[in-house]
Amino acid sequence: MKITKIRLGKISVPLRVPFKTAVRSVDSVEDVIVEIHTDTGHIGYGEAPPTGLVTGDTTGAIIGAFTDHISKILIGRDIDDLENLMNDLDASMIKNTSAKAAADMAIYDLYGQLYNIPVYKLLGGSRKKIVTDITISVNSPEEMARDAINAVERGYDTLKVKVGIDHRLDVARLEAVRKAAGKDVQIRIDANQAWQPKEAIKILDQMQEKGLDLELCEQPVIAHDLEGLKLVTQHSPVPVMADESIYSPRDAMKIIQMRAADIINIKLMKCGGIHNGLKIAYACEMMDVECMIGCMLEAKISVNAAVHLACAKQVITRVDLDGPVLCTEDPIIGGAVFDEKDITVSDEPGLGIKGIEKIQYLDI
Repeated sequence: MKITKIRLGKISVPLRVPFKTAVRSVDSVEDVIVEIHTDTGHIGYGEAPPTGLVTGDTTGAIIGAFTDHISKILIGRDIDDLENLMNDLDASMIKNTSAKAAADMAIYDLYGQLYNIPVYKLLGGSRKKIVTDITISVNSPEEMARDAINAVERGYDTLKVKVGIDHRLDVARLEAVRKAAGKDVQIRIDANQAWQPKEAIKILDQMQEKGLDLELCEQPVIAHDLEGLKLVTQHSPVPVMADESIYSPRDAMKIIQMRAADIINIKLMKCGGIHNGLKIAYACEMMDVECMIGCMLEAKISVNAAVHLACAKQVITRVDLDGPVLCTEDPIIGGAVFDEKDITVSDEPGLGIKGIEKIQYLDI
């Protein structure tokens, strides 16, 4: 099975409600779709979201990465040469992790199709079903409370609450969400790098003193401040998870060795795909550190790839793969089934994607 061509397209999927964090506000998913075609007629699918404020990947940069670098590395190669393909993809350019991730998952998709086995079984096959949280965007306390009630009514028992816009309101926001959701719902928060280290400790202390009973706090400080992250981890009453601080297996190992975080978040778009995500999972496994697997604001192709990794590895104990359920529609045919919080992986070969509706192919 040889790679013969790479085709790019775009999809646009409206969100149910605007997605608001400490760094951005988004109304729709606008992602680049990658199709890797082969001489056997098989197609592997990948997806890359343009998250310039997080990864630096814009739509133009993703397209340029494929036309100028990735296509030249991959076309003509055998899918069976997986390890060398992945190493060459990783070395094809620095950064550009979302573009690399899209190519990576399309190659894994084809590799599974080549051997007629779903990717999650290739990687370990630990389970078929996982449960995701759902994100509550940053808004007024009253609006966040309404969103929390809606999520609980839809069956979610874990809420990921965005904070970090006006720290004086963050405690009030969490109080409103906790009151609306009830004591039996698990709440994790994501500050998206918004706080200073000592400020983060103070805010988390206040939240716990008010009985908010938080499960964890994701990325409380700026990504490059690992010493600050470590300070929060050492003194916080709430377990701390690293997210934006991790763009590679090497980053994950450094944080683990520094004991700068209690939990590691794997995101395929930040680490470059399944190949490196698996390395992070193995590192955490060896060091007895738990993982969460998360996503950017993505449609189902790339989130589906993360589902396969999550279903493969037991060290991934938490799941934040709510991208598809935040959308008003699903243009992706096949793949995992997203039934609100319950996600069931497909047993179709590869990643199980059959096609894409409403795709706008690019003439490049």
